[in-house]
Amino acid sequence: MLAAVICAALAERGERVAAFKPVVTGLDEPPGPFSHDHRLLAGLASAGQSPEEVAPYRYGPPLSPHLAAQLAGETIEPAVLLETARAAGSPLVCEGVGGLVVPITTGYLVRDFAVDLGLPIVIAARTGLGTINHTLLTVEAARAAGLKVAAVVMTPWPDRPEPIEVSNRETVERLAAIHVSGLPPTDLESLAAAGRSLPLDEWF
Repeated sequence: MLAAVICAALAERGERVAAFKPVVTGLDEPPGPFSHDHRLLAGLASAGQSPEEVAPYRYGPPLSPHLAAQLAGETIEPAVLLETARAAGSPLVCEGVGGLVVPITTGYLVRDFAVDLGLPIVIAARTGLGTINHTLLTVEAARAAGLKVAAVVMTPWPDRPEPIEVSNRETVERLAAIHVSGLPPTDLESLAAAGRSLPLDEWF
């Protein structure tokens, strides 16, 4: 959702923006209100990409990419991912797959892909209980690999946050020494508007 918001906000400003997601799984599941990720991103980005160009590998079962590919009798090739992502142009908004240390294929994590692309990352985090540990571990794993963490975005950020949500945001910001934004709940019509609340100019 965060990637979609960023694409929508940049496109609304008249900027060219390309989108990428290395692998989409779960196509056998109902898409819900936002459609499947690759179709949503293709529709919001302004680079004229097809859904297939946004996500070169696509699978039906809602599984980790490496297992979905294995069950399909395929092998996900990191070189193909990198070539396709770089061909999309810049600025490029690349959405992850399940988390930074999820295996895309055997021996190649989402984190490895981020390192190979050389892009700064923005971490999408929950607002409630457990997010401090989860978010700080993700920041630590990113920095350990030499990645630049541009920001953390907690979502969905309520109009009237509870004390735990305020504390979580302040604690992550202090312990990670990084700016933490809040992204309000959105629907398909308000994606670009939600993106206006984010410091996009600091990220691109």
